[in-house]
Amino acid sequence: MSASLTSSISRPEFPTVSVGDTVRIGVLLIEGNKERTQYFEGTIIAIKKREGKQSLRVRKLSQGIGIEKLFLLDSPKVVSVERKKITKVRRAKLYFLRTLGGTKTKKLKDQSWKLKSGS
Repeated sequence: MSASLTSSISRPEFPTVSVGDTVRIGVLLIEGNKERTQYFEGTIIAIKKREGKQSLRVRKLSQGIGIEKLFLLDSPKVVSVERKKITKVRRAKLYFLRTLGGTKTKKLKDQSWKLKSGS
């Protein structure tokens, strides 16, 4: 019964993302009777896939303080996922970025040229 419910809901196709990528995720917020999209841009530090559902843990630095959010891609609140930067990493989970602070860019190898060429 739940399989028919999930198949009837049409989700937009999100780009394939991997750990280490910088993404911009749009979340639908409802304030009173108004709706707006709020964007969260950060680095993916973990991806979980379970029973066909996918969740992303995204981290960003805001005024020197690390902020992490967990996004469920099957949620109707997640409107868009945009890939901003591709990086090459050698780990499945990037939890070590929590302790690095400002040296994060030195640890991740930028491969954004792949994004511009259309791959």
